Amino acid sequence: MEKKYYTYVILTTTNTFYCGYTDDVEKRFEAHKSGKGAKYTRANKPVKIVYAACFDTKLEAMQEERRIKSMSREQKVELIKGKW
Repeated sequence: MEKKYYTYVILTTTNTFYCGYTDDVEKRFEAHKSGKGAKYTRANKPVKIVYAACFDTKLEAMQEERRIKSMSREQKVELIKGKW
């Protein structure tokens, strides 16, 4: 079975978004919740995964992460709603 990569967006308790990439979204989300994910999610506790997209390569997932991080909050909300 070929490995897949994912770009994901997490909603935090401070109503902000955190974006990252991984090869296992659920495992990564658990790491964020336990304080072992990223510095940002230690200070801004994760609530839920609000967006995830699957890619065949790590490069594609990283490129999507970069694209999402460059978006405005309004664009991210539209992406999450499925309109971007």
